[in-house]
Amino acid sequence: MTTTVETPTRTPVADAVKVLPPYEPQSAAAARRLLRPTLRGWELEGLVEAGELIVSELAGNAAKTGCRRRMTVTVERVTDRCVRISIRDGSRTLPCLIEAGLAAESGRGLALVHHLTGGHWGATLETFGKTVHADLRTRPT
Repeated sequence: MTTTVETPTRTPVADAVKVLPPYEPQSAAAARRLLRPTLRGWELEGLVEAGELIVSELAGNAAKTGCRRRMTVTVERVTDRCVRISIRDGSRTLPCLIEAGLAAESGRGLALVHHLTGGHWGATLETFGKTVHADLRTRPT
């Protein structure tokens, strides 16, 4: 399922959308398989590694919520230099950026997302869940 949007330069760009079986170990891998060819198709090869880390973290967080509804991954080209990675799930539990201690075994993922996006991420509550998004930008040339 894809939709078409236009960037401010009026270049049509197809977004990538995939509905995943929720909360399975392979959900993060399936999200990466959607992201990688999409970014390469948009000639944004330099964003693939950071994008894979981000989509893996967002999918992992969605899996931890325990809700059994579907999970939807969307990769959209917001501008020529910005890509939005979004995960929609059926839980209304919002993600929380915490400072994990040195001995903590988890809790660093959103800090990584925050760092990779320069703080350009957020969450939107919806009637039956939430969408968490992260905006990844290319460096100016």
